Amino acid sequence: MADRATEAFVAHRNLLFTVAYEMLGSAADAEDVLQETWLKWTAVDLDTVRDSRAYLVRIATRQALSRLRALGRRRESYVGPWLPEPLLTAPDVAEDVELADSVSMAMLLVLETLAPTERAVFVLREVFDLGYDEIAAAVDKSPAAVRQIAHRARAHVAARRPREVVSQAETKHALDAFLCAVETGDLQGLLDILAPDVVLLTDGGGVKQAALHPVVGADKVAAVLGRVAAASLRPAVVNGCPALVVVLDGEIDTVVAARIEDGLITGFYAVRNPEKLSGMRRETALHR
Repeated sequence: MADRATEAFVAHRNLLFTVAYEMLGSAADAEDVLQETWLKWTAVDLDTVRDSRAYLVRIATRQALSRLRALGRRRESYVGPWLPEPLLTAPDVAEDVELADSVSMAMLLVLETLAPTERAVFVLREVFDLGYDEIAAAVDKSPAAVRQIAHRARAHVAARRPREVVSQAETKHALDAFLCAVETGDLQGLLDILAPDVVLLTDGGGVKQAALHPVVGADKVAAVLGRVAAASLRPAVVNGCPALVVVLDGEIDTVVAARIEDGLITGFYAVRNPEKLSGMRRETALHR
């Protein structure tokens, strides 16, 4: 029985981690959810389980929901902007366009604006394509209620997400142009790649120096990012999308992700909080 439980859990581990991460925006918390899911799973009579994948997703969703509600209270006292924990992702994540879009920094921040149950329903329905009955069992709602919640969450996200999914090539092109402008000290080139109302969010968590409020406007953002030493910037694939990493003295100092619309950078997300950078040490496998 133990072997069956282990095999089923290992087979779906990456899926469960992805569900938890999309709900929480934190790899550390997602790992905790996996531990809690495993403990719950080992107490289940497997002879009563028809679909181990669905059952495990249900356990993980409930654990993630409980944690999400607790985290909401904790984030209210967070110092400065709160950003999701960046992950160095395996190449196959970028190849799944929908998955990469769903775990992008921009999308995770949109999901942060949903209520916990709305976020769970949206993630399970829109990203993982679970049926309403399965989702209902996971969030303790009726299928009819889940349909209403899904409709409401879908409209909420549609009003806040980028208008279209941006290709990896377009994101890379914009970041390459940004990097070139920084390397050559080309202020006009830097301004040309930034949208006039570009927003820079920096997350230092009260540990590293960071702006406590959003920096808005191409001139102001260029003034801040223009000070970054070009030699310290490295390209990377973060959350399935091209990004930049600031490396100082051989250590990752900052991870910079971007939001692109109409070929211009409309948002920068700079994570400096050291407690959020452990996911950059090795590639993380995400799975739908």
